[in-house]
Amino acid sequence: MLTGLSIRNVVLIEALDLVFPGGLGVLTGETGAGKSILLDSLGLVLGDRADSGLVRAGEDVASVTATFEFARRPDGVEAILAEAAIDWEPGEPLLVRRRLRADGGSRAYINDQPVGVALLRELARFLVELHGQHDDRGLVNARGHRALLDRYARADAAEVARAWDSWRAAEQALAQARARVASAAAEQDLIEAHLAELDALQPMAGEEEELALQRAEMQKGERLSGDLNELQHLWSGSDAPLVQLRGAARRLDRIAAEHPLLAEALEALDRAVIEAGEAEDKLSAAAEALAHDPALLDRIETRLFDLRAAARKHGCTVDDLPARREALQAALQSIEGGEAQIAGLARVAMDAGLDYRAKAEALSVQRAEAARKLDKAVAAELAPLRLDAARFHTAVVRLPEDRWCGQGMDAVEFLISTNPGSDFAPLGKIASGGELSRFILALKVALAEQGGAATVIFDEIDRGVGGAVASAIGERLARLAHGGQLLAVTHSPQVAARGDAHYLIAKSSEGTVTRTSVSKLDAAGRQEEIARMLSGAEVTAEARAQASRLLEQA
Repeated sequence: MLTGLSIRNVVLIEALDLVFPGGLGVLTGETGAGKSILLDSLGLVLGDRADSGLVRAGEDVASVTATFEFARRPDGVEAILAEAAIDWEPGEPLLVRRRLRADGGSRAYINDQPVGVALLRELARFLVELHGQHDDRGLVNARGHRALLDRYARADAAEVARAWDSWRAAEQALAQARARVASAAAEQDLIEAHLAELDALQPMAGEEEELALQRAEMQKGERLSGDLNELQHLWSGSDAPLVQLRGAARRLDRIAAEHPLLAEALEALDRAVIEAGEAEDKLSAAAEALAHDPALLDRIETRLFDLRAAARKHGCTVDDLPARREALQAALQSIEGGEAQIAGLARVAMDAGLDYRAKAEALSVQRAEAARKLDKAVAAELAPLRLDAARFHTAVVRLPEDRWCGQGMDAVEFLISTNPGSDFAPLGKIASGGELSRFILALKVALAEQGGAATVIFDEIDRGVGGAVASAIGERLARLAHGGQLLAVTHSPQVAARGDAHYLIAKSSEGTVTRTSVSKLDAAGRQEEIARMLSGAEVTAEARAQASRLLEQA
């Protein structure tokens, strides 16, 4: 609920800090004292258009800060703030602030984080429900009537929403399958031709790299073949270096014992023989590895060309060709088995549609029953509010199938007729300001706790009525405020007497400076203010006595 309102430099208000408790709070004061300034100030934090005329004369900036606290956080508020990445720690109040410059510019903040004014308007419907002389929000707005009726009926609308989502998902899956099959069928000949080419090619992942390495080695062998032949000839003849070294080693072995240097020479010669043998082995291995087979090289190059040509044709890499082949096989299979798949998906979609229809039909029945019950409940409230000739009707209208949605098959709107024989029409289009407020009150009483914002404000709902009607209005406002918060700007002493808290709005002048102030009244102050409301400018003893009786009765 709204627990605090701080106003700085708004029209006649220089500085004002108000604290609001729960229950029914009434605001009274003489005409022109500045009650509208309070509502205009609150409107700023609710996202109303910024009017530079609200900035107090001689000041550069006006500001309004509203503090909201909740026993349980509304889901809608949580969702909006989460989507906007606004921090709101558990246990902390919600602070909504608006700054307005004299040049017309404005800034908005939630918990001291800058936001757009559109976000304030989106949030406002969960925070404050304002009913005034020219109200076009809250219960007057038909967009919220369907949800209100569902809550009044205690209907499980969420079950219908889930059935709708399932039906939409099934229809989408069916449409996508049909599109895939139709697209594939149109290209079936091309798919079969491409698949035949890849089946003949039999590409394998990693094959390109392996073939490229083989080709590179064989090309090296082709370049080195002359040198390798000469070296092999050099090492294979009777006068080859290795043969000569081995012969020298045998001769030296016979005489190595004759002198130490000969033994050392033999050791060196043995090492040379070993090294030369290893060199001969390496040459043989290299010649084998680099063997040049023109026919094999031609086959490798042809394979590489075919693979790379196929990759270009399919717009992929050579390594992706196996996957492309599988995709073509799947496309062909989808054509061949597509009708069976579509038939299965069509059955799922049909079942989901039947499920939605059944649940939506059941919801429609609940809505029709709840509408009749609500109409009777509102009708019972109209006569005490001096709306004897008026009639109320909850219209539940079946929508064409192309307008069905997650909220069901029906459009719901609250309609009224203010005169006998006149047609029903939307709330805001027929009733005058005072009638509309009383209709809203009757509807709020009938709906009780079936939905709405955290704080409800009625602006001069009692305009033009008095006596028993004003008492009926006060009694209903008090009933609505029980367990919640309702603020009423009123001229009626019967309504004022019902308040749990009473605020007096007054205007004072000092020279050329005029100020509006708001003070919370104690018991004696309440009696005096209600007496003023009863008697006018001169408060009489009789008025005070009557005020006392009203307070006692309340």
